[in-house]
Amino acid sequence: MVTSLKEQPLKRQPVYRNLHLTQLISYRLPPAGWVSILHRLSGGLMFLLLPFVIWMFDTSLGSEISYEQFTSVFGFGAAGLPGWFWKLTAFVLIWAYLLHFCAGLRHLWMDATHAVDQRFGQVSALVVIGLSSVVALALGARLFF
Repeated sequence: MVTSLKEQPLKRQPVYRNLHLTQLISYRLPPAGWVSILHRLSGGLMFLLLPFVIWMFDTSLGSEISYEQFTSVFGFGAAGLPGWFWKLTAFVLIWAYLLHFCAGLRHLWMDATHAVDQRFGQVSALVVIGLSSVVALALGARLFF
């Protein structure tokens, strides 16, 4: 017995909607999603901190006197902010660079090898977060101690 299309029940289509900002805390994002978001945030953060990077580079290489000024900012502070704040800013910049670099290498690897399955995405995302965090903590320990 052949049934017509009109007699078959309609399948309910999934509804896709954007997440609201208040829902981000309760939403379980996979590791690859976190790496994607952190990759964008670290790129934006590095762009915003570019004047600080240029100042650090220029001041550290200008002369012996400017290098002493450079190191005193991290020791005693500048612009009304304590030295630990400038060290923390440099640490955040180091972490952002390392995360952005590792995530970029991950994307290049996926593009070059066409390794885009779910398992590789999860493992490589966790490696990016772990590797960038461990190296950033090692460099941060050197910065703070």
